[in-house]
Amino acid sequence: MRFVFYTHSLVSDWNHGNAHFLRGVMRDLVARGHEALALEPDGGWSRANLRADQGPEGEAAFHAAFPELRSQRYDAGFDHAAALEGADVVVVHEWTDPALVAHIGRLRRDSEFLLLFHDTHHRAVSSDADMAGLDLSDYDGILAFGETLRQRYLDRGWGRQVFTWHEAADDRLFRPLDEPKQGDLIWIGNWGDDERTAELEEFLVGPAEALGLAATVRGVRYPDSAKARLAEARLKFGGWIANAEVPRAFARHRVTVHVPRRPYVEALPGIPTIRPFEAMACGIPLISAPWTDAEGLFRAGADHLVARDGAEMQRHLRDVLSDPDLAASLRREGLETIRSRHTCRHRVDELFSIIETLAPARAAPAREAAE
Repeated sequence: MRFVFYTHSLVSDWNHGNAHFLRGVMRDLVARGHEALALEPDGGWSRANLRADQGPEGEAAFHAAFPELRSQRYDAGFDHAAALEGADVVVVHEWTDPALVAHIGRLRRDSEFLLLFHDTHHRAVSSDADMAGLDLSDYDGILAFGETLRQRYLDRGWGRQVFTWHEAADDRLFRPLDEPKQGDLIWIGNWGDDERTAELEEFLVGPAEALGLAATVRGVRYPDSAKARLAEARLKFGGWIANAEVPRAFARHRVTVHVPRRPYVEALPGIPTIRPFEAMACGIPLISAPWTDAEGLFRAGADHLVARDGAEMQRHLRDVLSDPDLAASLRREGLETIRSRHTCRHRVDELFSIIETLAPARAAPAREAAE
């Protein structure tokens, strides 16, 4: 089958977490013998920022890490009809320009490809008007990265059929590695738009400072005030890190934490975003700030620990760093849960089940080839 994915960027993961998941899905499709192409806008902000931050080396690192992946840029004069000719499945990410979202829908009217809209963000609750303005009338289905988001689409009447399709770890990349330890704690995440400023202080900076941990923070969009606070707390700030390098960074540290953004905690419970999947896939003990695992994705207390406040985060960090048996149990149980339920292979299986639901005749040859 031929898959085409419209994405903000495949090449750049600079403040663009969906690239992590899309790469894993495309790699699995290619490994199964399918054709997968990503189409991304020329001049997209993530790729532009990667270029400004890292120079040409940033894009070169992507191609070196993922030689099997194909991405093509489009501009205002791009012939989308020609690009989609012969496609079996087209998946359009929600960051795609609304006019193009509608245009691809119109192309679907005279084409045979299955058209899916993919939402991996909180704009359905934080920017309701923007999402309500999207023309999804010609889309065959919606892929929502959590059940609460799926319910939001159903309640608002956005789309025909809506499916829950969580993100997951590419375990070809995210796996335990044997590296010499260089520190106690690592946190990998972007500062963003102040959606979790207080939470980062309570669950990351404060506890690490109080315990005197050798801690590293990696990510982008950190204001000067945040960098100053990290320096005051003696946390090392390392800036951007390519996602392909994250497994090695995890392996060089003894514990990590998850601090979800406020919209996911308050309005979209049950959606952890992708980093906890990736951390557990690497076998690093994970301690999370509070979030409601409404869909039972993980086993709190076994796969990871949950801290209800900063004081409990401090206690959990101390326990994990001082108790080798506890750390080993978290590594083992978290890794097992990922490998049994939450890899990109599992999600591609789910995608084919969705395709089979929407277009049985189209999915049958792919199922037969897989068997």
